[in-house]
Amino acid sequence: MKNLVFKVENGISLQEFQFILEDSGLSARRPMEDPLLLERMIKGANLLITARSEGQLVGLLRGLSDFCYRSFIADLAVARSFQRRGIGRQLIQVARNQAPEARLFLFSAEDAAPFYEKLGFHLHERCYQLKAGEELL
Repeated sequence: MKNLVFKVENGISLQEFQFILEDSGLSARRPMEDPLLLERMIKGANLLITARSEGQLVGLLRGLSDFCYRSFIADLAVARSFQRRGIGRQLIQVARNQAPEARLFLFSAEDAAPFYEKLGFHLHERCYQLKAGEELL
């Protein structure tokens, strides 16, 4: 993978975020119709790892971490023309290197489960969610 640079960044532009979500296919499961929410998603993340080819964003890991105990991967996106080259794996490795003792968590799209299982991730039987708009009882 010539000219491929992996880097922890402080932020990316809304346009880059929209591009990588669209090009990777993640846009089908993200609020693309709400650019203000997308902007807040970028700014709220404290773990942004990029893969760039000649400056062009071709991969992104967006997450939240305390950098010692837990790291949550919110988005893992690789541009279609760069998929199946180990970029997603390397983005996760860079995240792991930022907090080697932290446990990594992520939600997987149904069709991505085999990818994560191949990397050694295990299905967690006690993950719960309360969606926006649902009442806390």
